[in-house]
Amino acid sequence: MSIVDNRKATHDYFIEDRFEAGLVLEGWEVKAIRAGHVQIKESYIIVRDGEIFVVGMHISPLPTASTHIHPNSTRTRKLLLKAEEIKKLIGKVEQRGYTLVPLNLHYKNGRIKMDFGLGRGKKLHDKRDTARDKDWAREKERLMKHDLRNK
Repeated sequence: MSIVDNRKATHDYFIEDRFEAGLVLEGWEVKAIRAGHVQIKESYIIVRDGEIFVVGMHISPLPTASTHIHPNSTRTRKLLLKAEEIKKLIGKVEQRGYTLVPLNLHYKNGRIKMDFGLGRGKKLHDKRDTARDKDWAREKERLMKHDLRNK
């Protein structure tokens, strides 16, 4: 079950490979995510010291958060992957033009997981091509529906 999607990711990047990872979260963060107070649109994933982190994921603390903790809504959070997956990702990210992009947060067996993709940035003309293809598919569907009604 999806919690939040990053629809902007497929608009800005060609996603070539998808991965799923667990997140290291604090208790108040889990409660806020379950309440839907999370945003991943401006976040990105970095590789540092052989580990993978998500930066810029905004989790708004609930007003009922404990008084003895001071929530940091945009702290850097670690992603949990197997060592061989991390090595494979590091090799691909160091190639020219590849980046790791968060795609969505979802539940799996009661745990919060993040899907992220290995992507290459789109140029402006690629974005125009994608928009033109979507418009044509929509128009084609409309014409087909119109033809079926007139028969």
